[in-house]
Amino acid sequence: MIEIEAPLDPELPICDAHHHLWERPPNGYLLDDLLQDVRSGHNVVSTVAVECRYAYRNDGADELKPVGEVEFLESVANRVAADSTSETRVAAAIVGHANLTLGDGVAAVLEEHMAASPGHFRGIRHSTIWDASDALRRDAQQGLLADSHFRRGFAWLGKLNLSFDAWLYHPQLPELAALAQAFPNVTIILNHIAAPLGVGPYAGKRDEVFKVWSRGIAGLASCPNVVAKLGGVGSLRSGFDWHERAVKPSSAELATALRPYFEWCIENLGADRCMFESNFPVEKLSTSYVNLWNSFKRISQKYSAGERAALFHDTAVRIYRIG
Repeated sequence: MIEIEAPLDPELPICDAHHHLWERPPNGYLLDDLLQDVRSGHNVVSTVAVECRYAYRNDGADELKPVGEVEFLESVANRVAADSTSETRVAAAIVGHANLTLGDGVAAVLEEHMAASPGHFRGIRHSTIWDASDALRRDAQQGLLADSHFRRGFAWLGKLNLSFDAWLYHPQLPELAALAQAFPNVTIILNHIAAPLGVGPYAGKRDEVFKVWSRGIAGLASCPNVVAKLGGVGSLRSGFDWHERAVKPSSAELATALRPYFEWCIENLGADRCMFESNFPVEKLSTSYVNLWNSFKRISQKYSAGERAALFHDTAVRIYRIG
């Protein structure tokens, strides 16, 4: 059970910097579900829709199948834009997927994405999550960020003025710093604060994990092309028990747990390099949309009005070039 709270600071403009749309039986989370959440009390004026391997093309070349998801998200953005009653620009920016290990061959895929969504497509996410433990999901080979084929493909993001959403685990942060230093002209958006892990070999080691994670985040401070999404910590991999509780945590409890991580990111990167994200519907396991944003607003109370504007809206709008 989730006790829905009244929204705090309901007029504060928000760009939800990361959400998904999918239909995965037995549960789905499509446009109507998202609209129900964004209209639940907070002032969500725009959103960034991020790839989740949904709505791929059923035929054609394998490398071009992910373009189907961008086509789907573009149709969602256009449907909302045509609705004069909608106050939220859903999918105002779209992040797709392209396999960067294609090297120079990825250029054609990126151009297909841009043609499929000329007004909203901003970049791609290529998951590189890897850990030696079988208790954790792996999407890539070890050390992929340094792979020569991957980097040849990555270079095309800079050539086409596209950004890269980085999805990796906290021990991989030094690898991301090396990539950022090698490609200073590519904007890199760190997803979910690099997932400080709390399961498998990391279970019961929260303080130890925090030390490794915090060093990794501090290492990104000297990479001005890297920004971070603050959120995504309520997922099962984090080791919290929120999803198992009969009564889910309040926004105050969430804020207490998340504050050390988010404040460390803001202190090291600055508010103009950080943005809040819902990561819905993944976070629905642990909380409601209203309560989640309430927790972010509690955490940010110590910051200035300008810093809060950046965290909730301005950084995301600038980085994803939302007009």
